[in-house]
Amino acid sequence: MPALAARPAPEAIAAMQSINVKAVGVGLMGAMFGTAILSLATLVVGIADSGEDYAVYLIVGALIYLLGSIGVTMAFNVPRNNELALQDVDSPAAAEVWQQYLVGWTAWNHVRTVATLAAAVVLLLGL
Repeated sequence: MPALAARPAPEAIAAMQSINVKAVGVGLMGAMFGTAILSLATLVVGIADSGEDYAVYLIVGALIYLLGSIGVTMAFNVPRNNELALQDVDSPAAAEVWQQYLVGWTAWNHVRTVATLAAAVVLLLGL
């Protein structure tokens, strides 16, 4: 994002629009939602084994991933991506949308990153 922020708004918007189109592919979606499916399975195991010491780690780790990665993506990043997709890169209004996008999307992406790392740590503790 710092590299895009350094570019003129029309160029940065066009690049991010392209990135957002290409990102919705098997690789990223498989990784995100494959991990979500595994997190759901982990949550079920944690609930089923609720009497075990490790169960709380499974439950908490799965919830952190589901809420912090998938939840944040759907609630905060995807709506921003959709709004940016509608922008005409050459319109004056697009530059303002870009500045808001850049700040908000980046902040929520940091939340996703921290949540995903926290989920990994908690799940590892469950081992």
